[in-house]
Amino acid sequence: MENEAAAGQLRRLRDTADLEDPALDDYLRMTDVRLRSRVEVERGLFMAESYEVISRAMDAGMAPRSFLMSEKWLAKFAPLYERFPEVPVYVGAESLLETLTGFHLHRGALAAMQRPQLPEVPDLLREARTVAVLEDIVDHTNVGAMFRSAAALGVDAVLVTPHCADPLYRRSIRVSMGTVFQVPWTRLETWPAEGVDLLHEAGFDVLALALSEGAAALDVVDLGPERKVALVLGAEGHGLKPATLRAADEHVVIPMAGGVDSLNVAAASAVVFWQRRAALGSD
Repeated sequence: MENEAAAGQLRRLRDTADLEDPALDDYLRMTDVRLRSRVEVERGLFMAESYEVISRAMDAGMAPRSFLMSEKWLAKFAPLYERFPEVPVYVGAESLLETLTGFHLHRGALAAMQRPQLPEVPDLLREARTVAVLEDIVDHTNVGAMFRSAAALGVDAVLVTPHCADPLYRRSIRVSMGTVFQVPWTRLETWPAEGVDLLHEAGFDVLALALSEGAAALDVVDLGPERKVALVLGAEGHGLKPATLRAADEHVVIPMAGGVDSLNVAAASAVVFWQRRAALGSD
């Protein structure tokens, strides 16, 4: 039995010295955002980085395809890769791994994970009462920060529009501290057409965060428990689409002082999510 276990360990821990090995293609050119955003979706994978994030992904039921690390990290990450004895662990010199991925793996390891099947929008909304809609947020850092705030402040679900950055891109996951695996989410096929209709059909009032004329101040808007609300936040710069503003039930603005007219969208989301949580009387 000991010999069989040792043989299995040797098969699983594969020394990596050849960058042309097709088995490493999942990890190639990690810093090319445009390439990776397309390739990862096409291949049905995403990248988890660091012990905490990989662990959270696994705890949420995500299945690893492989692991990549240098030898010095094997002992630390053993509790994770040993949970999946059939999954290969690619081990190589740090300089070679940096050449492969394009960056230094200072968080120890990467795991190529199987991308989950996203739920249908009606299924996601069925039990929710507070939903965030991320309209065309193209910055992965902002997407990750908004998911982290959503998890911390009681948002039940997140909808992302067709042109929103991928919540499962490595930077989004890292900034979210893995909470992207905690908050239920899915991608809308069309927005605002049909997407707003789906929210209305599920009983949600659609509240657009916008610096529009006549927008109500956030601290006077009714966000109490009798309402199911969808809070729509748009990209910095041009903000929400005119069609979104026309389709929304209400326009809401965060009151500002000091001559400041707006916040970074990730900061604004935290304020809005907290206000909703407070109105619900949550602990």
